[in-house]
Amino acid sequence: MKIAIIGAGAMGCLYGGKLSAIPSNQVFLIDVWEEHISAINKEGLYMEEKGELLNYKMLTATTDPTEVGNADLALIFVKSTLTEQAIKVNKEVFGEDTIALTLQNGMGNIESIAGEIGEKNIIAGTTAHGATMLGPGRVRHAGVGKTIIGELFGVSSRRLKEIESVFSEAGLEIEISNNVMGLIWDKLLVNVGINALTGITKLKNGELLHFPELEELLEEAVKEGVAVAKAKGVILGFSDPVAHTKEVCKATAENRSSMLQDVLNHKHTEIDMINGAIVKEGKFLGVPTPVNQVLCGLIRFFEKGEE
Repeated sequence: MKIAIIGAGAMGCLYGGKLSAIPSNQVFLIDVWEEHISAINKEGLYMEEKGELLNYKMLTATTDPTEVGNADLALIFVKSTLTEQAIKVNKEVFGEDTIALTLQNGMGNIESIAGEIGEKNIIAGTTAHGATMLGPGRVRHAGVGKTIIGELFGVSSRRLKEIESVFSEAGLEIEISNNVMGLIWDKLLVNVGINALTGITKLKNGELLHFPELEELLEEAVKEGVAVAKAKGVILGFSDPVAHTKEVCKATAENRSSMLQDVLNHKHTEIDMINGAIVKEGKFLGVPTPVNQVLCGLIRFFEKGEE
């Protein structure tokens, strides 16, 4: 399968590296970070995993989508704030039958992709893996988890089975869901509980549970998100999203969330697509979201200091 990874950050590299280990796959990493691209092409992609340093050389990195051409599968791993622009500048990757798979955090990605290439070839999903960028050509696989994908309207399809087969062969645990929007909200609620708090406190995911005052804020932020989801009519996949979020904290205890990485690297975050999405939907539906509003305000304050 010809696979294009749009956004070769930590998560894009994790999936690109794993998928490139299958000889029948042709994997391309596309990113604007020239030093990173050059390092991968020169020495391969280095990934720290379970105490080992793995080197993936059977992939190609580029800043130019014309070098890739139409792919069979395009994985979208850019930040949610950049989704629309990323699809626009990488249009050469998308042919008539190219499947676009978004495993991104936050809300609004499906709409942004559909606005550029249409909706019929979009598959959505979530990933519970954690990864950290260490430098040009180097990442750490910080947390292992399941990838769950589904068609937007809950139907079964041959292309889902094909992706499932490819991912499984690469050692990526994968599951097919018939409730992908509920799935996205499940992941959103996890990010609502973890990302902003880690960005504010500079703590790793698991460390949030070491402090009762932070654990309480996590609980309240997720509960507000659950109330918004129920008011919106979303069918969640977990009976206790708060407990699930804490389990994710434990499973990815050593991971620095994507929002923390952005804060540490003085980059703008995805706060508007995560906690901000809860606040926005809450206002529309008449559901109060004070904790999420405060978390948004604090992260936005930190961002202003980096402008």
